[in-house]
Amino acid sequence: MALNETMAEALRLTRSGNLMEATALLQAALGSGEPISPKSAANVRPIWPERALLGAPRAVGPDPAARPAPQARQPDRRASFEERTCRTSQGSMNYWLYRPANVAANAPLFVMLHGCTQSPQDFARGTGMNLLADERGFLVAYPQQNPAANPQKCWNWFRPGDQQRDRGEPAQLAAITRQIIADHGIDPERVYIAGLSAGGAAAAIMAAQYPDLYAAVGIHSGLACGSARDLPSALAAMQRGAGANRTESGNPSFVPLITFHGDRDATVSEVNSREIVAAAAAAAGKALTVRVEQGRSKSGRNYTRARSIDSSGTALIEQWTIDGLGHAWSGGNALGSYTDPSGPEASRAMMEFFLGLTRA
Repeated sequence: MALNETMAEALRLTRSGNLMEATALLQAALGSGEPISPKSAANVRPIWPERALLGAPRAVGPDPAARPAPQARQPDRRASFEERTCRTSQGSMNYWLYRPANVAANAPLFVMLHGCTQSPQDFARGTGMNLLADERGFLVAYPQQNPAANPQKCWNWFRPGDQQRDRGEPAQLAAITRQIIADHGIDPERVYIAGLSAGGAAAAIMAAQYPDLYAAVGIHSGLACGSARDLPSALAAMQRGAGANRTESGNPSFVPLITFHGDRDATVSEVNSREIVAAAAAAAGKALTVRVEQGRSKSGRNYTRARSIDSSGTALIEQWTIDGLGHAWSGGNALGSYTDPSGPEASRAMMEFFLGLTRA
C-alpha cells in the first residue's frame, strides 16, 4: 500500500475509533512495525493533518440553496493587502499584511494562522478580519505556510522541532511579528495571535513559547501546546484529547486566551478546548471566578460562553462552545472555506476580547 493510501486508511480507522489499528498501520508503514520516533515522523509526508484537520475546501452549516448567495463587502479601497517576505536563519516565510486606510500610529496587530489547505486570502475572506480592521484600526498579518514544508499547507504543530522557541516555524512566525512591529510602528503591548485548526494549534504553541510577544491568543477548533509529539499521538489527541500525554516545556507562562469549538466537531474533538482552558487556568497562578452564560446567535444557534474573571473584573479566559457546529469558523463568511455563517461571530468576539487586553 502506498504511503498516501496508508495515511488515508489510518485516518479512516481513527475517525471510526480504531486508534490502535491506525497506530499499528502507521508504524508498519515506517518499517518493521517499530514505534514511530519524532525524528522519523518529521520525515513523513504529513497526509493526515491536512485532510483530517480541514478536508476539501467547503463551507459547512445550513444548505446554501436555502439562503441568498453571500455578498462580499469589500475593504476600504484606500487600504492595502500585500504579500511580503520575512527571511530568517530558519528560512524564508511569506505573509500577507492588511493595513487599513488612515491607520493610527501605535496600532494593534493581529497575527492570523490559516488552517490546512487554506491561503491567507481565503482565510481573510472567511473570517472577515480585514473588515473588522477597517472598523477598529488594527493591522492584520496572515503568515503563509510553504507547501515545501507541508504539501497541504498545514502548520506542523505536531513536530517537536516546530514546538520550541527560536526553532522551526515558531521562530519564523515570531520574526514576522517582530518585522511588522518594527516596520509599521505597532504598539508592542497590543499584539495578538489566533488561528483555526492546525493554525489554532500553532497559535497555542506561539503563546506558550512567546509570552513576551503576544498579549492574548485565540484558538478556534485547535489543540493545546504539547498535545502531540508524532503522528500517532496527534491522531489520538484529535479524537480524544491529549490527556496525561500532553507535555509542558518548562514553566508555562500565562497568556490570556479565548477559544471557540463546536460540539459536533468530528475532526478535532471538543475535549481539546477543555484541555486548552484547563492548562491556561493552571498557568494563570491566581484565583479566577468562572461565569457561565447561555446565548443564541442571530441565526438561532445556541452557544455557551464561560468567562474566567480575576479579582479586578477582567476576563482572562473565554471559552465558547457552539451547539451543532462542526469543524469550521463560527459566524464566518461562506465565501471562505471552513466557515459556518450561522454564528455566533467568532471574529468579532475575538477582536473585542483582544482589544480589551494589553501585554502584562
